[in-house]
Amino acid sequence: MVERLVFDRWRPHPWHGLAPGADPPRMLQAYIEITPFDSVKYEIDKVTGYLRVDRPQRSSSLPPALYGFVPRTFCGPRVSALLPGAEGGDGDPLDICVLSERPITRAEVLLTVRVVGGLSTLDQGAADDKIIAVLQGDSVWGNAMDVTDIPERLIERLRHYFATYKLVPGQSSPVITQEIYGLAHAEQVVTAAIQDYLLEFGG
Repeated sequence: MVERLVFDRWRPHPWHGLAPGADPPRMLQAYIEITPFDSVKYEIDKVTGYLRVDRPQRSSSLPPALYGFVPRTFCGPRVSALLPGAEGGDGDPLDICVLSERPITRAEVLLTVRVVGGLSTLDQGAADDKIIAVLQGDSVWGNAMDVTDIPERLIERLRHYFATYKLVPGQSSPVITQEIYGLAHAEQVVTAAIQDYLLEFGG
């Protein structure tokens, strides 16, 4: 007997229609908006679920990792409570950076990833954490268990990118990057973002 395939007849909304992962807060599903080869900032359109061009990057730096978000997460009061000085969450899904040894050159792909840490970030005073993860099964990064297993120079590049990616010449950056944190705190942030999603949008 052939098992009947269950599938979505219509494309699910990447933020609201997909699961956050197989075993959150450690094993997640990441929806990728930007690759390390993109000099344009793409962002999910919250109404349609399609990628929209947000802006051409003003600086010459490129993302040092795959960059996207975790479905069915929301940066709200529980996420902001974990970041001293935050005036609230930024109201977006939880951002995630994924390290992959093999070049992944296209966006709008789904990845199974394992969380290793994160970066505390304030964007105009709002909590805007960046979770750091590795591609599951990756031949180089696959054995990393915590952010301390990632070379410090690569972490520096992540911090520098987010400190400058909204920089406009002649103005100060609205983004303040703070501490790098390990797996334990990252799992708290992911759990809080999933709870904030349920609080904001329901089940």
